[in-house]
Amino acid sequence: MKITDHIKKANGKTLFSFEIIPPKKGNNIQELYNNIDPLMEFKPPFIDVTTSREEFVYVEKSGLLDRKLTRMRPGTLGICAAIKHKYNVDTVPHVLCGGFTKEETEYLLVDCHYLGIDNVMALRGDAMSHQKYFEPNKNGHQYAGDLVAQIQGLNSGKYLHDVIETDHKTDFCIGVAGYPEKHLEAPSLQTDLKRLKEKVAAGADYVVTQMFFDNNKYFEFVKAAREIGITVPIIPGIKPLAVKRHLQLLPQVFRIDIPENLINEVEKCSTNAAVRQVGVEFAIQQSKELLAAGVPFLHYYSMGKSDNIQAIAKELF
Repeated sequence: MKITDHIKKANGKTLFSFEIIPPKKGNNIQELYNNIDPLMEFKPPFIDVTTSREEFVYVEKSGLLDRKLTRMRPGTLGICAAIKHKYNVDTVPHVLCGGFTKEETEYLLVDCHYLGIDNVMALRGDAMSHQKYFEPNKNGHQYAGDLVAQIQGLNSGKYLHDVIETDHKTDFCIGVAGYPEKHLEAPSLQTDLKRLKEKVAAGADYVVTQMFFDNNKYFEFVKAAREIGITVPIIPGIKPLAVKRHLQLLPQVFRIDIPENLINEVEKCSTNAAVRQVGVEFAIQQSKELLAAGVPFLHYYSMGKSDNIQAIAKELF
């Protein structure tokens, strides 16, 4: 079922969802199931499955380091199919611009269609570690909006190079990312909102936000989006703090602010277990306020561990 249909069917009730990271190459999928199992009691209508672009690993060869290009977390589509089969829940694979050609993207989308996957999340992706700025693959998309347009083209029966004429069309529900504190590369929040509006105009059906810790920034973001004509659902993304280094890491990587009251509580902690508990308690209060505001989903970034997400959801669902 489409994410937008889940929202309509809920009749204003806030739903629970979460995002998982596929296991690294060579790891047992049971580790992933062990983290999903405790969250299924909260009846998530969908589970997001991230993907990653290629990256370099270094292998010693004849006494020298040889740089090899690989994907360390393969199998996103296989993970989606496995979760869908095991739990009978909708899965949403992330589809990236970075690291993929338009042809590879088309093959991936056709496979999603054959597997009965109704939703995809269209993202640009990050620059590689050696790149100062994002660079698309040759014959790949530069912007998420272009990727959305390709997916919407398939929904209209339009394949690349016009080599196929068919009345059989895909019908993907397309999600995109939104940034309450603006994308780190955007010159202003208003400019970033214009880019979001372009993605919606290209065919995006809903938005999931980057993590934030100040609900006012989410509410202001939604208000500003509505004022410029963005009407699709905007789902808040929530990430509970789990370790003390998140105080430096998250603002550095995602260019987000952490409220002073949360910083102060984390700095009092002498162990990461204590930090994790502070993160849970803060996320519960943050979630309660969003719940009272009638958001369509509370969407949690689990980052491979579910115990803190389970503790939060027990207080809400």
